[in-house]
Amino acid sequence: MTALLALLSSLVWGTSDFAAGLVAKRRPAAAVVGWSQALSLVVMTSLVVASGELPDGSWPVWALLSGFSGACALVCFYAALSTGTMGVVAPIASLGVVVPVLLGVLGGEEPSGVTWGGMALAATGVLLASGPELDAGLARRPVLLACCAGLGFGITLYSLDRGGRSSIMHTLWGMRLTSVLLFAIVALVLRRAGGMTRRDVPALAFIGLADLTANALFAYASSHGYVSVAAVLGSLYPVVTALWAYAVLRERLRPIQTAGVVVTMLGVVLIAAA
Repeated sequence: MTALLALLSSLVWGTSDFAAGLVAKRRPAAAVVGWSQALSLVVMTSLVVASGELPDGSWPVWALLSGFSGACALVCFYAALSTGTMGVVAPIASLGVVVPVLLGVLGGEEPSGVTWGGMALAATGVLLASGPELDAGLARRPVLLACCAGLGFGITLYSLDRGGRSSIMHTLWGMRLTSVLLFAIVALVLRRAGGMTRRDVPALAFIGLADLTANALFAYASSHGYVSVAAVLGSLYPVVTALWAYAVLRERLRPIQTAGVVVTMLGVVLIAAA
């Protein structure tokens, strides 16, 4: 059951990211993130109210940090997906899994040799996958945005882990609330809401609820089985995004890029497994 739920989380995450990339091709990435998260916040608020729990601990601080970093990461990620090659952008952004490892080292943890080997493989894979993109000259921005997204995702993962020690549900809710308030303030200052129309609502609702569902599937899988198994299978979402891009957008990667994507995902899997 753990393996199935973790695989489902990858499928839902990857599909949500692909859909967000498509919407961001015609709407501002920030608006896509803000509106999709606002819709999912309604669901999260309902769950928190229904639970009736009032946990103690430091979860508000971690929720605030994860909300800010997560919002910035998603804006960068969706912008990269909308302007770059999805099959390259998604694996690069998945390197955010390295950040919690490095933060753990600063906190006194000692990663295994497998972890260091995974990070070396992942870095090599990124160079292989993004090299042709950078040579093209015009594709530097998506690659840079993907790197920034990975950094933001990593900080978010670390913050969710720390906040989840008090309450996973409330940390996720606080994360959503923080990001929605952030985008609301920006919208008020700019006096713009991203130009969304009623026709965009179904897609935005799907993106927000799919991301929320994927988080829930992964959380349940990791808490009811082996965390290592859930982490490895849950980290495969870039493969799903790349497959959707291949099937729908007819994206084609050069052989060296395909090799780079495979090496990157292998490195991510090793890091997650360790």
